[in-house]
Amino acid sequence: MTRPVLGTIDRPHTHDPQKQDPTMTPSVTDAPAPPADAHTSRQNRNLEMQLMPEALARVHMQQRLYEAEHERRALHLLIARRLQRRAERVSLRARRALALAVMQ
Repeated sequence: MTRPVLGTIDRPHTHDPQKQDPTMTPSVTDAPAPPADAHTSRQNRNLEMQLMPEALARVHMQQRLYEAEHERRALHLLIARRLQRRAERVSLRARRALALAVMQ
């Protein structure tokens, strides 16, 4: 039974590649960026982090505007249906009144 090798990719338990766990070797994507780009990438990441609340707020407001518009349309539809039913009832009353007037 072999003992697990302690450490992480960034701080391996041993620097001897023969004794390291093969799963602990860094991949190509884990390789650090060249020092010249490190400052730029750090600035971009900081800028993204600073703009994240603004982006979240913008998305939240867009969602609330969409919900308000949807609710407004539903309310208009409800009012239109009510008015249509009322107009139909008034029309029926007028037909009945006309029929009664003709019969007398």
